[in-house]
Order: sequence, then C-alpha cells, then structure tokens
Amino acid sequence: MVTRAAEQADELASLLSAEGAEAVVVPLIEFVDEPVAAAALAALDPNEFDWLVVTSPNAARAYLDAHATAPGDVAAVGTATAAALTAGGLRVTLVPIDQRAVGLLNVFPSGHGRVLLVHAADAEPTLASGLREAGWQVTASSPYRSAPAHPPAGRLLAALSADAVLFASGSAARAWVDVFGLTTPPLVVAIGPQTANAVEQAGLKVSLVAADHSLAGLVAVLKSHLSRTE
Repeated sequence: MVTRAAEQADELASLLSAEGAEAVVVPLIEFVDEPVAAAALAALDPNEFDWLVVTSPNAARAYLDAHATAPGDVAAVGTATAAALTAGGLRVTLVPIDQRAVGLLNVFPSGHGRVLLVHAADAEPTLASGLREAGWQVTASSPYRSAPAHPPAGRLLAALSADAVLFASGSAARAWVDVFGLTTPPLVVAIGPQTANAVEQAGLKVSLVAADHSLAGLVAVLKSHLSRTE
C-alpha cells in the first residue's frame, strides 16, 4: 500500500510495479497551500541570502512559483528535491548521501550568513534548529502544509488487504492511525529512521527501515525482505 499524497504516489507505484508488486494507492495526506506564507516568500529577495535550503519536491515547487532565481548556493535534502529544483532552472550545490534532515546537517558547512529554509508548516524543527546551532541566521518559509486526506471506503478496504504498507513521512503514519487505528498489513516499512520514529510514536510497529532513505531504497528493503522469506 502506498500512502503518499496523490500527486506524489506515481513514482513509488511505478517502482513497485517494476519489481512485480501490485501498488495499492490510497493517499492518506494531501498538501494545502498557505497563501499568506507564499506571498511572504515571494516578497523576499533571494540575493539577500547565502543559501537556499529546500526539504521536499513540494517545497521546491513552492519556491519556484515565487522566484526564478536563487542564492549562490542551494541545498536539497534529497535527490527528488534536487531534481525538482534543477527542472526549474536552479543549480543545486549540495545533496547529502543520507537523504534526511540530519544527513544534510552533517554535511552543511558552519557559517554566519543567512539561510532561506523552505519547508512545510508542519515540518519537524530539526533542520531549522540545527542550522541555527551551526551559526546561520535562518529565515524559515512554510508556504504549504500537509493535511489528512479522506479516501473512499472501497480504497480503505483494499489497504487493509495489502501485504505491506509503505510510509515516506510521519504525517502519513499519523493519518493512518486516524483512519485505521493500530491495525496494519503484516509489514510496515519506513523510508528512514526519522519516519520510523514518527511511525512508532503514532503507535504502529515498524517492520523494516530503508538503509537508503529514498523511494528506491524503500522498495529495495521490501524486495530484499520478501526475497529472503519466499
């Protein structure tokens, strides 16, 4: 089962299908614009910042809706975010191998300049706090937020009959509990340790955690586990 928002589900579903799995897409979250924050982002001058830091493809699209240029240095939390920025004409200078907030903090330079951080309104404070601790002046912009989606009843029944549920975010796990309670398919798979922690805080038991914190890594850990148990 793929729990990602509808506009993000296709890539993961395609990766699963390529490995012979049937992807059951039941979006449990959706993304909602924050017009006031988006207007504030558009009013900023990118030239006043030393770095642009972007946490997701949605954040990348929100930034590109507001600006056609960026500061001299641009950091993306993962390769999908970097691809969205590059497609918009920006040059990405830093992408961590460990594709999560902590991974970016581990390779981000210390400094005393200004950083524009674009992320969801409900994002974890890890990145903003870490950048400030490294000496940067952080301006955080949150032009969108995630919210629970309400899939039709037929899709919900399909979700419970799946062999595995894949979580790429803590918000999807919290939405799962809101809809299904603590009942899950046999395997609960998280894209990385941060998501796994959020899944467990929501009350669910994590079966597998991807070593490569990407959609491909999410599929790879599931494939590896199923191959061993066949």
